[in-house]
Amino acid sequence: MKNIKIILITVAVSLSVVVALQNTQQVETKFLFTSITMPRVLLLLATLALGFIIGFITAGLLRRKPGKS
Repeated sequence: MKNIKIILITVAVSLSVVVALQNTQQVETKFLFTSITMPRVLLLLATLALGFIIGFITAGLLRRKPGKS
């Protein structure tokens, strides 16, 4: 089981590196009233991090037992 996790992590990291190397061009991102120009890879990493944080918080909230604060 430990080997499967290592293999999956290695594949995920490898795919992330490939995506990062292929997406270096600048993109303009509009958010509310501001506009930011950044490399596409940073936008992808920020979106990934935000999704991870939301998933982590959601999992923590769902894992709580009823009746405990």
